[in-house]
Amino acid sequence: MHFKEVCNRRCILTSGGIFLLTFGVFFTFCFHAVFRDILYEELKLRPTSRGYDAWVSPPFPLSMDVYFFNWTNPEDLKNHSTKPILEELGPYRFTERPEKVDIEWHDHNSTVSYRKKSVYFFDEEGSNGTLDDVISSINVVALSAANRARTWDYVRRKGVSMGLSLYDQDVFVAKTAGELLFDGYEDNMVLMGKQLFDASEVPFDRVGWFYTRNNSADLIGHYNVHTGVDDIMKIGSMAEWNYKPRTNFFADQCGMLNGSAGEFYPPNLSKDVPIQLFTPDMCRSLPLDFEGEEEVAGIKGYKYAGGPRTVDNGTMFPETACFNAGEIVPSGVLNISACRFGTPVFMSFPHFYGADEFYLNQVEGLNPDKSKHQFYMTMEPTTGIPLDVAARFQLNILIQSHPSIALYEDVPRVFLPVLWFEQHVTMRPEFTGEIAQALSIPTTARICGIVMLVLGAIMVAWIPIERLMFRSRRRDIVTDAGTEKVLLQQNLAKTAILVPEKEKEAVADKLSTIVEAHPLIESKTVRLGAENGTTKT
Repeated sequence: MHFKEVCNRRCILTSGGIFLLTFGVFFTFCFHAVFRDILYEELKLRPTSRGYDAWVSPPFPLSMDVYFFNWTNPEDLKNHSTKPILEELGPYRFTERPEKVDIEWHDHNSTVSYRKKSVYFFDEEGSNGTLDDVISSINVVALSAANRARTWDYVRRKGVSMGLSLYDQDVFVAKTAGELLFDGYEDNMVLMGKQLFDASEVPFDRVGWFYTRNNSADLIGHYNVHTGVDDIMKIGSMAEWNYKPRTNFFADQCGMLNGSAGEFYPPNLSKDVPIQLFTPDMCRSLPLDFEGEEEVAGIKGYKYAGGPRTVDNGTMFPETACFNAGEIVPSGVLNISACRFGTPVFMSFPHFYGADEFYLNQVEGLNPDKSKHQFYMTMEPTTGIPLDVAARFQLNILIQSHPSIALYEDVPRVFLPVLWFEQHVTMRPEFTGEIAQALSIPTTARICGIVMLVLGAIMVAWIPIERLMFRSRRRDIVTDAGTEKVLLQQNLAKTAILVPEKEKEAVADKLSTIVEAHPLIESKTVRLGAENGTTKT
């Protein structure tokens, strides 16, 4: 019965140890690969994906802050000794509710097509000003007309000059913030332009920087992006924009649709590889370089920021020269005139942050600040999910002299800031909690695996260790038994000496009985030596 119990115990220890070792190896060395495959499946964009509904329509509203530069001395434009003086107004905050519409799935190439539509509401409480604030700004209609006529013949340029004079155009306008943004304002030059030019060249009847953007699904174009179903490393990257695999606004590699639409990025981001962001408002992709690691709600992220390469036009990086569109200017501004119907629009970071000092020296009232004006995206590197995004850009207009056009004769060449805007989005705690929990799974599994390996090794090794301990204990017992036997015999001999002669026979029988009962002495008889007082066995 005792032997059977020992066998059962040994079988349980061995089986349990092997079980723990097997799962310990799996969780320590193999689980990460399994977790990665499961994660990749979860990240792929499908109608059944967990994040699909949030992709179609974010569950929380976004906000956009707009800051205007009030031009306080436009009458001094032709005075070359005086710089334009600017006063920053704002923010004018708008709540944005974006939605994707016209969604179509293309299984043959694992892409999805859609359009974006956003509804904007003015947030009076979050704003520092009202939409009725009157702001002095550049007359973009007159300047666009002069810029378009720049390469025309003399007669046609004079016709434009007369038209500007006929319609009482000035170099600046004073309009409300609402008119300059979403509401727009009427301009006779626009109405004339719609009659003289093709509708595609003048696709609006009012003037406003964000006019037709509110509740419109057509302004920023038709997207076609990769879902990652066939290749997770393509997820979110642009396949086509407006049904074409490249833009028509820039030549060579500058017209390529590089990078993401801004919502999904491939997993396992690298510090050595910039991320690319396609921006339809600029009709181009922007590279963002790795700047450092940052924590967002306890999650470690990689921060990619706009730097010299982002806003270069061939001055510092020759490969970006195809973005200059014929205007060779110092680094720090992006020429997007071709993308804005010929209007001489140049984009930069707010307050010319990171740009050549040339631009700051042209105007007064700017104060670049990294904490306020840097463009950055902080990404969770394992999943490629954006954690914190601050999209900040400034819209500038190039003012320069135009031959034969009286309104712009003898004006200095100035890049005049008009406004800048910011969209800052930080992931909500309920979502960061889910991400943190998911990212902790591999570490938890590895710790459990190591514990299982240690326990399993102990259980499997326990039986041979127990056997070694048992054998060692038996050797100790035998050694102790021999020593005890010698001591007992010596004591018996001493006892025999003290026994009187006539009682030795009786005592010998009793001592023999004691010896026989002792488990460590094999002798069965004890004889007393009468003459020499020794005990013989």
